[in-house]
Amino acid sequence: MVPVPEVAGRVFGDGLERAVQFAEMLERYGVERGLIGPREVERLWDRHLLNSAVIGEHIDAGARVIDVGSGAGFPGVPLAIARPDLDVVLVEPMARRADWLNEVAESIKLDVTVARGRAEERALRERVGAADVVTSRAVAPLARLAGWCLPLVREGGMMLAVKGASARDEIARDAKAVARVGGGAPTVSECGVGVLETPTTVVRVERVRSARRPRRAG
Repeated sequence: MVPVPEVAGRVFGDGLERAVQFAEMLERYGVERGLIGPREVERLWDRHLLNSAVIGEHIDAGARVIDVGSGAGFPGVPLAIARPDLDVVLVEPMARRADWLNEVAESIKLDVTVARGRAEERALRERVGAADVVTSRAVAPLARLAGWCLPLVREGGMMLAVKGASARDEIARDAKAVARVGGGAPTVSECGVGVLETPTTVVRVERVRSARRPRRAG
C-alpha cells in the first residue's frame, strides 16, 4: 500500500480513515478501471487527495458545493471527506465513473450525492439546482469551463477551478469570455501553503450576474 504522509492527518482530521479507504480503493481498482494512470498510484496522496482537499480553505462552512466532472473523485471526494459540513454533489457524465463514485460513497460511508450528466445540459442544471461553490479539476480551459460552471453558481457564489502552471495565462486569454457568462475578474490563489510541499493553484471566479444575451441583429 502507498504510505500515508504525516500531513494527511492535519488535512483530513477526523476523516483520515475515510481518506485512507478511498486511497486504497484507487490503488486497488483505479488503474484497471481507467480512473487513474499507472504512474499516478505512487502520487495518490500528494498529487490527488491532499491537492484536492485543501481547496476547502476557500469554502465557507455549510456551503453547497457542486463538483463538475468528478471522474475518479477529484476534487469532490477528498473535499467532502475533509469538510463533512459541506453539502457536496458530484457531477459526472460517464456512466462507469458515476457508478464508481456511488461505490466509493457507499463503501466509505460518505454523505454525497452523485448526479450523472453534463454540466452544460439544462436538464442537469434543473436537477441539481444552484450552488454556493462549483469546483472542478482538469476539466477544460477556463473559457469553456466558465460557460459550464457559472450557470450552476448562485449569484454572489463562486467557481473554484483547480489549475496548474497555466492558470495566469488562461486568465489573460479568457477573462473576457468569463465576463460574458456572468463571471467577475478571475483571480489566482494557492491553497495548502505551509502545509503541502507543492500548494494547490486555483482560479476563483465570482458569479456577478446572469450571462449576457447575444445582441439581436438590426
